[in-house]
Amino acid sequence: MRIRIRPRLPILALMVFTPGIPELLTGSTPISNLVFDPAGLLVGLALDIGLYTTGALLIREFAVIYRKGWASILLLGAAYGIAEEGFEVHTFFQPGGAPVGVLAVYGHAYGVNWLWALGLATFHAVYSIALPLLLVRLWFPEVRSARWLDRGALGLVGAIFAANVVGFGLVVAHGPSPAALAAFVAIAAALVALAVASPPDLLSVRPGRSRLGPLGVAWTGTLLWDAWVFVLVASGAHLALSAWVVAGIFVAVNLIALTLLLTRVGTVDLEWSQYCFATGLLAMLFVWDGVVEFSVPGILGVAAVFAYLQWRLGRRVVGRRDPGASGRTTPPTVSSAGAR
Repeated sequence: MRIRIRPRLPILALMVFTPGIPELLTGSTPISNLVFDPAGLLVGLALDIGLYTTGALLIREFAVIYRKGWASILLLGAAYGIAEEGFEVHTFFQPGGAPVGVLAVYGHAYGVNWLWALGLATFHAVYSIALPLLLVRLWFPEVRSARWLDRGALGLVGAIFAANVVGFGLVVAHGPSPAALAAFVAIAAALVALAVASPPDLLSVRPGRSRLGPLGVAWTGTLLWDAWVFVLVASGAHLALSAWVVAGIFVAVNLIALTLLLTRVGTVDLEWSQYCFATGLLAMLFVWDGVVEFSVPGILGVAAVFAYLQWRLGRRVVGRRDPGASGRTTPPTVSSAGAR
C-alpha cells in the first residue's frame, strides 16, 4: 500500500503545536524531564504525538476533503476531547487526585465529573485542535486547501490514533461504567454527526471590516481561559454556587466570545484578526505559566519559546497584509473565512 505524506514542514509544525500547547505550555508535561528523565519525556512526547497530532491531522483532512469550516473542526475537536479524556485516560470518571482535584466531587454525578468533562472537552476542541490548526494555517497559507495525506497515510494515522485511545483505555484505571461509556459514545457520535452535517460557513465571520481592533480581538481570545479559571476558582473556593450554575456561566462566557467574533470581526484583513485571536488564546497560557506554574522548572522557558514563535508569526502575517485592506470595499469570498 502506497503511503504519501506531504508537505512535511507544516506537519512538523503541527507536531510542535500538538502536543506542545496542551502539554508543555500548560505544564501537564514538565519540560524539566528533559534533564531529570529524558527517556521518559521522549517516550511520552512520542505517545502524545501519536494522539494529539494524529487527531488534529484526521480532523484537518476531514475538513479539507469535505470542505468543512470551523464549526465542524470544533465539533470534532470536542469529540476528540471525549476520546482522550473519557475513553483513553478516563479523567471524566476519575474518583479523585490529580489532575481532576475537587472537580471529582464538585459537579460529579452518576459516576461522571460533568464540570470537568465540559471544561476539558472545550479546552481540547480549542487548544488541542483548532488553535494548532489555525497557527499552522497562518504559518503556511499556501497549503491550507491541499490534502496532506493520501488514503494510505490517512489509514495509518487513523490506526495510530485508535491504537493510542484503545490501548491506554484498556490499562488505565477508574474506567467508566457501562452506562457512562454508552452515554459518552452517544455524545461523541452526535458531535461527529453534527460535524458532518454542518455547512462550511456556519461560523464564518460577517463580510466587511472588523469592528474590533487588534486588542479587542485578542481580548476575546482570552475569554475561554478566563472562563476555565473561573471554574477552577469556584470549585476550589467552594462558592455558594451550584456546579451547574458555574457550568452555565462557563458556557455563557464562551458564547459571548463566539458572538463577538461572528458579529464584530469582518472578512477584511481576516488573517490579521485570526492572528490576534490566536495571540489572545496563547497569552492566557503565558500568564498562567507566570502566575500559577512558575515553580515548574523550565516552564517559563517554554512560554518564552512559544512567545517568540508567535512574534515571528506576527511578522510573517504583517508582511502578507494588503496595504489597502483597511479601505477595501469588496470583501473576500466566504470560503476565505472558512476552514480551507
